[in-house]
Amino acid sequence: MKHVILAVFFLASAARCYDYDKVLRLSLLFYEAQRSGHLPADNRIPWRGDSATTDKGQNGEDLSGGYYDAGDFVKFGFTMASTTTILAWGCLSYKEAYEKANEWENALSAIRWAAEYFIKCHVSDYELYGQVGDFSLDQGFWGRPEDMNMSRPAYKIDKNRPGSDLAGETSAALSAVSILFANIDSNFSTNCLNHAKQLYKFGTQYRGLYHDAIKGAAQYYESTDYGDELTWAASWLYKATNESKYLEDAEYMYMKYRLKERPNEFYYNKKVAGIQMILAQLTNQAEYIEAIQNFCDFNLNVQKRTPKGLLYIDKSGTLCFAANIVFLCLQAADIGVMSTQYREFAREQINYMLGDGGQSYVVGFGENYPQQPHHAASSCEDRPAPCNWDAYRSTKANPQILYGALVSGPDMNDNYKDLREEYIYNEVTLDYNAGFQSAVAGLRLLELQAESEKSQRSYEGGLFNRNWANIFEPNATAVV
Repeated sequence: MKHVILAVFFLASAARCYDYDKVLRLSLLFYEAQRSGHLPADNRIPWRGDSATTDKGQNGEDLSGGYYDAGDFVKFGFTMASTTTILAWGCLSYKEAYEKANEWENALSAIRWAAEYFIKCHVSDYELYGQVGDFSLDQGFWGRPEDMNMSRPAYKIDKNRPGSDLAGETSAALSAVSILFANIDSNFSTNCLNHAKQLYKFGTQYRGLYHDAIKGAAQYYESTDYGDELTWAASWLYKATNESKYLEDAEYMYMKYRLKERPNEFYYNKKVAGIQMILAQLTNQAEYIEAIQNFCDFNLNVQKRTPKGLLYIDKSGTLCFAANIVFLCLQAADIGVMSTQYREFAREQINYMLGDGGQSYVVGFGENYPQQPHHAASSCEDRPAPCNWDAYRSTKANPQILYGALVSGPDMNDNYKDLREEYIYNEVTLDYNAGFQSAVAGLRLLELQAESEKSQRSYEGGLFNRNWANIFEPNATAVV
C-alpha cells in the first residue's frame, strides 16, 4: 500500500503530463529502424528494407541480423549487448506499462531480435563475433543501408584474443532475455541461458579486453576494465538460475575488483552502479543498498547540472547518462530506498528530455523535436531518388522521421544545435534509448498504480457513504 500511496503523490506532484505510452511506442520504432538483415513481414518502417543480408564470419558463419549501432551501419556487439540487458531489465520490471501501451509484443520482438543475433555470433564455446563492419570504410559512405556495397569484415574474440568484457556483457544480456522469455518461449529461453553460461565461462577462463582483439572498437567503444562485466554477468546468471555459485562469484569479484566505491555514471563501459543495484535486489544486504543509495543521492544532490536542471556527465550522450542514472534510481525506489525523492528525480529528468526545458529531444515527439538527427538512412529521400553526401549537407529536415530516437542532447548550458553535422548534439545510438525507454516505462507504471489507487479510494469512499446512509435509512438496500 505504501508503494501505491507514493505513486499517488508522484502523479499529483507532476507539473506537466506527457504521453508515456506514445514515447514507448516511438522508442520501439527507433529500434525497428535500426534493424539489419532480413526484415520481418510486419516491418513497421516503410523506408527500411532488407540490408546486409550476407554478413558473414571469417569462416562463412551467418552473421545477418542484429542492429546497426547508430546513424552508421556497423554492428558493435558490446553496446548492442548492453542495450539488450537494460531493455530486458525494464521489461521484467515494468511489464504492465508496456501492456497498457499495447507494446508488449513489440518490446519482446525488439529484444529477441538482438538475442537471436548474439546466438549466431557465439559460433563455438570460445568464439564470439563482436563486430561486423569496418568503421573507417563505413564512414566513407552516406546513404541507405540497403544500398551499401563496401566490404563488411567480421571481428571476433577467442582463446588467443579474449574479451572478458564482451563475453560478460553478452552473457548478462542473454541471461536477462532468458528470464524474460521463460514463460513465453521455454525453448528459446533455455537456449539463451545455455549460451549465457558458456559465455560467462569463456570470459572468466580467458581474460582480456575485447578492444585488444577487435582493434577498431577501441576508437569508438573502448572498454577500460572487464571486472565489472564479469561481476554483472555472474549477477544476472544468479538471477536467471538461482544457483548459489553465481552469487558467490559475483560477491567475490565485487570485492576483488573493488566495485564497492561510488561510481559517477552507469553506461556500457561502467556497470558498477548496475551491479550494486541488482545485488541489492537479489540479496537485500545493507552493503549493496547503501551503495546504490550513495550513487543516487550523489546524482540527486551533488552531480553537476545544466541551468535548467539536467544532470550533466559528459558532452557526448548527455541525455543517455541522465536517463541511465534515473532508471537505476527508479529501481532503487522500487525496493523502498528514498522512493518519493528518486521517483520525482526521475520524472524531472525524463520530462526535461520530453520538453520541460522547451525542447523535445525525442524525434517525432512533441512540438519542437529534432529535425536533423545524425542518421544516414533517415536523411534519404524515398527511393528511387539517389542518396549520398548531398543528403548529409542538406539544410532541410530529414525526409524520413526517425521516430523515437533520443538524440545526444544539449551542452552544459542547455544549448542545442539541431544540425545533422553536429553529431555531438544530434547523434543517435542504440544505447542512448535503452535506459531512457526503461525509465519511461517505470514512470508509466507509477501513473497506472496511482490511477488504480485513486479509483479504489473513490470506490471505497462511495461505498462508505452509501453504507453510512443505511444507518439513517433502515429500508435502504445495503451495498455488498
